[in-house]
Amino acid sequence: MKWRAVIFTACLCLSVLLAACGKRTDVGKEDSFIYCLNEDRTGLTKIAYEFSEGDAAETAEAVLAELKKPAEEIEYTAPLPKGVEVQGCRLRGSILDVDFNSAYLSMGALEEKLVRAAVVQSLVLVDGVNAVSFTVNGEQLKDSAGVPVGLMNGDDFVENTGSSPSAYQTDTLILYFADREGDSLVTQKKDVRYSSNVSREKLIVEKLMQGPSGSGAYPTINPDANLLSVTIKDGICYVNFDSTFLTGAYDVLPEVTIYSIVNSLVEGTEAQQVQITINGETDAKYMEAVDLSQPLKEKEELVAAEE
Repeated sequence: MKWRAVIFTACLCLSVLLAACGKRTDVGKEDSFIYCLNEDRTGLTKIAYEFSEGDAAETAEAVLAELKKPAEEIEYTAPLPKGVEVQGCRLRGSILDVDFNSAYLSMGALEEKLVRAAVVQSLVLVDGVNAVSFTVNGEQLKDSAGVPVGLMNGDDFVENTGSSPSAYQTDTLILYFADREGDSLVTQKKDVRYSSNVSREKLIVEKLMQGPSGSGAYPTINPDANLLSVTIKDGICYVNFDSTFLTGAYDVLPEVTIYSIVNSLVEGTEAQQVQITINGETDAKYMEAVDLSQPLKEKEELVAAEE
């Protein structure tokens, strides 16, 4: 009987050791993963996860379900807390719309930022998902300052598993919109308050898409267009829209729309040129009039003279 007890004890110890070796939080460089919250819910942590082989929408739904499951180890916690439910998940091109129930709004500001960071950074790891939009009962999610969150991707969050998203900052942007006739650009200064995790170049494009405030300036970009990403490399700002961008929504010259983006970015960032892409491709013309195949420099001659 003693030898049986010894064997049982040895097997038990071995199983414990094997379980310890296979912790989900032990993520190697080549391992696939998603993001959860750490044990005390003060930061993010990676856990091993194998993505399913279904289409992007099905895979995203599986990820959301995983982010809701109780943690299997004490080193992490599921991002989506009890009571918060996903009511809908819809893929529009490469934009994933996720709708939550009203319990989402009961989270504190810090916890909500961390939850949002974990969910978004996990979902953009799905092939075919480039950006994520959150709604609550069909209404666009707003942050603690009342500012619409808008489209999000991995660039919106600092990947620091030990830290929370940083605070807000204020700035003044110089943006270019259309004049009344739609054939010239006019400048407008806009005071903004935004998360320091959001890049200045992305903020500029998002504010252009929201349109001007006050009188004397008019919008240029189709409000139904989706901004997929904005990055700067080697002095060129790459702005990636979905195909809806190519459809004009306002009575303005095509050049005015394009150079409202170009001039605003060159004015407000370190970029000297702007490359506009459609779903990541440069082989496009805006309104069949403006060639987008090459990076564009600002056009000061399109700016209307100040009266």
